Amino acid sequence: MPVFNYGQTSFEWEYRLDNKLKRHYVTVERGRKVLLRGPLVSTQEQEALVAQRARWIRDKIAQVNMPLVTDNIVTGSRLRYAGRSYFTEVSHQSALSKPSLHFTAARFVIYNPSGNSIHPDLLMPLLERFYRERAQEKLLLRLRYWERATGLKAAGASIRLFQSRWASCDANNYIEFHPRVMELATSVQDYVIVHELCHTVEKSHTKKFWSLLASHMPDWQQRHAVLERAVFGDAV
Repeated sequence: MPVFNYGQTSFEWEYRLDNKLKRHYVTVERGRKVLLRGPLVSTQEQEALVAQRARWIRDKIAQVNMPLVTDNIVTGSRLRYAGRSYFTEVSHQSALSKPSLHFTAARFVIYNPSGNSIHPDLLMPLLERFYRERAQEKLLLRLRYWERATGLKAAGASIRLFQSRWASCDANNYIEFHPRVMELATSVQDYVIVHELCHTVEKSHTKKFWSLLASHMPDWQQRHAVLERAVFGDAV
């Protein structure tokens, strides 16, 4: 297994051929080798792709290897939405058959039949459902706005879970967004949208792609930098 050295960090990586993909993706996950996936390229080109993302990979390795959150969510915990961290209240409601999550303008409220705390494993499906509903309500409308603003057009769009990507634009220009995009600030959500719209014209991250992106969003680099700090895989 090849090893890449970046400063004081060394990591094993592997390449997986996937001719269904039009570009290459790097995935960093806890306890696994760094994975490079995409169409057929030479060993030298594989190494160049890994080197191109070495700093990002180093930072993601540090993030995903942080201790897992195992503490229960209680009143006073914080949950993320639209780039902010919101106060969370956990309310014991013994009459309920299962927990539920609600959002007001200022806080999350969790009604829990089991007590005044809830384990993250029980919370995550509720939070994911919340993100999905908000994405259906807000993100797809925002996509329409950016289609009008840029003149770029998706064949369609939907919300679905990915293993380790924020969004995807397929060969038929159909765009899909991960529900977790709703964790991000609105300006970064817009970056994800415009990024994928640019892939309706340029499938790979060529100089032409980045120039097209810059023409529609001159400050894309600042928004991209914020996205880079989130724990997810990324395209190269």
